[in-house]
Amino acid sequence: EIIFLALPTPPSEDGSADLSYILGVARELGPLLKKYTVVINKSTVPVGTAELVRSEMHNKATAEFDVVSNPEFLREGFAVEDFMKPDRVVIGTKSVKAQTVLRKLYAPFVRQGNPVYFMDERSSEMTKYAANAFLATKISFMNEVANLCELTGANVDNVRLGIGADSRIGKRFLFAGIGYGGSCFPKDVKALQKTALDYDYDFKILDSVTKVNEHQKRILFKRIYDHYDGKLKGKHFALWGLAFKPDTDDIREAPSLYLIDDLLNAGATVSAYDPEAASNVGRLYKDNPGLNIVDSEFDALKKADALLIATEWPAFRTPDFALVHKALKKPVIFDGRNLYELDDMEKLGFHYVSIGRRTVEKVS
Repeated sequence: EIIFLALPTPPSEDGSADLSYILGVARELGPLLKKYTVVINKSTVPVGTAELVRSEMHNKATAEFDVVSNPEFLREGFAVEDFMKPDRVVIGTKSVKAQTVLRKLYAPFVRQGNPVYFMDERSSEMTKYAANAFLATKISFMNEVANLCELTGANVDNVRLGIGADSRIGKRFLFAGIGYGGSCFPKDVKALQKTALDYDYDFKILDSVTKVNEHQKRILFKRIYDHYDGKLKGKHFALWGLAFKPDTDDIREAPSLYLIDDLLNAGATVSAYDPEAASNVGRLYKDNPGLNIVDSEFDALKKADALLIATEWPAFRTPDFALVHKALKKPVIFDGRNLYELDDMEKLGFHYVSIGRRTVEKVS
């Protein structure tokens, strides 16, 4: 009765989504239908894809069918929870018959009144890209604010609280850091940019979002480089966090990889730890002796000139600071995720560099 298309749409060289998997399956599906079927496109696809799938199936279809756009809004690390309790369900179809089937399908998941939005297919497809692009925009905007805070003497954490309390803005995705990664945000921003180009539209904001994020991924290296006056050859660093965010082993477009590459290219070495993503990074750098993957966050600290933090894993939020202080050659921390309070770092005697906040200078 219902067939979900949950297929990959990897980015092509020009940023467009590769639809070969989806359209290939669509061509095979037509002859297999025995009765009325709702074909649900769950993949993240450009505007107009439902029409392409419908066209591919129609050529050899043996029964009546409808193609529906039903994008997912799942967070990595919380996908099952988000699926079972969606904050909204978006369904793109003009077919009344398909709407009836989808209402019945999703009824058990929205019993607490979370909305189900029916719209046309193209609007549904655009909603998915627009949602991720807007979240990426919030992150890049806050990182720009953070960089300005450093220049003006403001504290980005206070600014975040002040604007996040405004219900029109909301408090999520306002944490300053070293940029976003993963597959969804970079891929979907590029795909939406490509859609705009296809329609001869200059989507200026998205161009800026991408540029800011690329700059932000390298901002922690710049702080490190400046601290050591560019003399990084022979330095050894401990790195906590490799995944692009906590609760996943995903290292696609992870800011940590940009940091590792910059450090290795500058002649430094790195000992890195991540609760989930360590083996993925280990395979990526298996032929580079400059990176050592270790079994715990404290193993990484041995003989390190400084501690670098690239992912905000809960385990990193409350470490044994006395042990960290003792293990490092000098008590220096470069925190790309603003995990610690400035006053605490001052009392503990660390030289502490974070994003969008004043640098805590260690008193000699």
